[in-house]
Amino acid sequence: MRRLLRVPAGKPRARQEDVHRIFSTSILISALRCLLSYVVFPILAPALGAAGGVAPAIGLPIAVVALYFDALGIRRFWMADHRYRWPITFLYLFVMVLVSILLAIDIAHLV
Repeated sequence: MRRLLRVPAGKPRARQEDVHRIFSTSILISALRCLLSYVVFPILAPALGAAGGVAPAIGLPIAVVALYFDALGIRRFWMADHRYRWPITFLYLFVMVLVSILLAIDIAHLV
């Protein structure tokens, strides 16, 4: 895993505070993406008279940013040699799969 993430062996190179901050940020962005996809766009946007076709155009960049921060979060956990790096890696991968599915759906709607 270290080789895949390009994390050098040896002394941890990231602080625990940085790891927790990036984890919070990446999960928040992924949660925002899901909230927009499942609540705001399908339910609230039509109720408020907003166009339903804007969801993929807005969701696409949010999904890309979320995936970037998720990958960055995995790497930071490994760079810090965090004791929960394996469980958090699996959590991140699960979230990334969900966001990737939403990304594929958005791309399909746009084409």
